[in-house]
Amino acid sequence: MKKMAKYAAIAVFIWLCGSGVFYLGFRFGEAQTPPVILGIKNAESETADVDFGIFWEVWKTVKSDFVKKSEVKDQDLVYGAVSGMVNSLDDPYSVFFPPEDAKKFSDDINGSFTGIGAEIGIRNKQLIIVAPLKNSPAERAGIKAGDKILKIDETATFDMAVDRAVKLIRGPKDTVVVLTILRDEWDAPKPISIKRDAIIIPTVDLEMKDGGIAYVQLYNFNENAGTAFYGVMSEAFSGGLRGMVLDLRNNPGGYLEVAVSLAGWFLDRGEVVVQEKFSSGDVRLFRANGNEALKKLPLVVLTNEGSASASEILAGALRDVRGVKLVGEKSFGKGVVQELRNLPGGASLKISVAEWLMPKGGRIDKVGLEPDYKTEITEKDAESGRDPQLEKAMEILQEEMAKSNILYVL
Repeated sequence: MKKMAKYAAIAVFIWLCGSGVFYLGFRFGEAQTPPVILGIKNAESETADVDFGIFWEVWKTVKSDFVKKSEVKDQDLVYGAVSGMVNSLDDPYSVFFPPEDAKKFSDDINGSFTGIGAEIGIRNKQLIIVAPLKNSPAERAGIKAGDKILKIDETATFDMAVDRAVKLIRGPKDTVVVLTILRDEWDAPKPISIKRDAIIIPTVDLEMKDGGIAYVQLYNFNENAGTAFYGVMSEAFSGGLRGMVLDLRNNPGGYLEVAVSLAGWFLDRGEVVVQEKFSSGDVRLFRANGNEALKKLPLVVLTNEGSASASEILAGALRDVRGVKLVGEKSFGKGVVQELRNLPGGASLKISVAEWLMPKGGRIDKVGLEPDYKTEITEKDAESGRDPQLEKAMEILQEEMAKSNILYVL
């Protein structure tokens, strides 16, 4: 018996996430007005042992000797200096946006743009594909999680900032961008042409398989995910639900609150879902506070390199608290939260302010989650339409279901 239900959130999303990478955990904070340079006025540093003399020496040299000094705008020099300061943090998720870029970023996270439908990140100074969105131009072109982007059109990408890469990849609908891709199993890079388009972001799909098994594909943790998940669960209950495979592959994240809310379906109230650790050493705990409706349901979770942020939080919590088995491949390893602060003049700063830890204290960032059952999908599998990861998850789930007599009926 197979029955398919689809619930999609419609939005225009580059998931080259317009401005970078993950939008999980954004906080919109007010700028704490610093003693900075505004209107090109000097200001004293709060740090006594920092000498700003070199800054002003370079400033004066540029203003007096640069060959195209007549074309240089003072404010652009300030923005460039601030960008350099943020880039020196060596954190791909912390980005300074001059006013024009800040507006684009605001438009992006509100869904008003077009793109290729892929999320990108940085690993070892190399741009990589975190996850292509289902049915997106990127997926249709053959882009896969873990692909390395060596060139965007004719521009090499090594050590390129994410925000610059986004500017190069974005463009008007129906125009083409060529990404030179290197995949681990390839001997040489290959150019892949992708036509930009408006992106439809799905949220969750349900397929009821034989034996009361719900195969749930959760594509992101957007603001509609909670409602969409409730919808597919209502259908699963009516279909005699006895077990679930929760597929978080290629799910690059979403809102922290949504991840915690969905965890409440599977965990007892009060159980820790994730810890948030700040530079001060302070730790904030996020606890499950849901309906507990699925807390005894046999469950297996699928992950891969495209599972990041909220996906890792949910998968990690289910394993730490309930011992749920993870099948597939190691997750991406993105475990930091960014705060978006508005700055004077229309600029903004996206800065990492905390790190997430799993309920038992394990790190996510740059570590990821190792699956309990590592299973790969080969090129041959993909071409034939075979999914050995899902097959393995079904096998393990059926073993778990054999130990359980739970039947959910509305």
